[in-house]
Amino acid sequence: MFGMGWSEMILVGIVALIVVGPEELPNLFRTVGQYVGKAKGMAREFSRAMDQAADQTQLKDISNTLKSTNQTLKAATNPGKFGLDQAKKTFTAPEPLSPERQETKEKMNAAMAKAAEDRQAREAAASEADEDLADFDDFDTPEAPPQKKTEAGE
Repeated sequence: MFGMGWSEMILVGIVALIVVGPEELPNLFRTVGQYVGKAKGMAREFSRAMDQAADQTQLKDISNTLKSTNQTLKAATNPGKFGLDQAKKTFTAPEPLSPERQETKEKMNAAMAKAAEDRQAREAAASEADEDLADFDDFDTPEAPPQKKTEAGE
């Protein structure tokens, strides 16, 4: 634990024997042993607490990973909802337009509506003209008479 070999331990024992004396030496070793035991117990408890904290952190990470994977799988099985969720995250509600821009927007909408109505009117007129032409195509047209073949020398 402290990196002491047998030779250092024997040296410490001899010094303790000389300093403390042979009568008190067993009590000293017992007390030192109790302190060493308490220190080892505290180190073991600290080590366990660190392991538990690491396990709980890993469990939380794993739990969060599983929850996010579960949400992704649910979203993947419902692609429409997944797309909407992503769109909601990406896009925010637009800010209200200023009065000038609102007026310009209304003018553009009115111009586009008028252009659409004009186009629909042109298409309706063109379809009526096509129907009138189709009525004329129903009549039989005479064929041109066949032409005679002439020889070059005659």
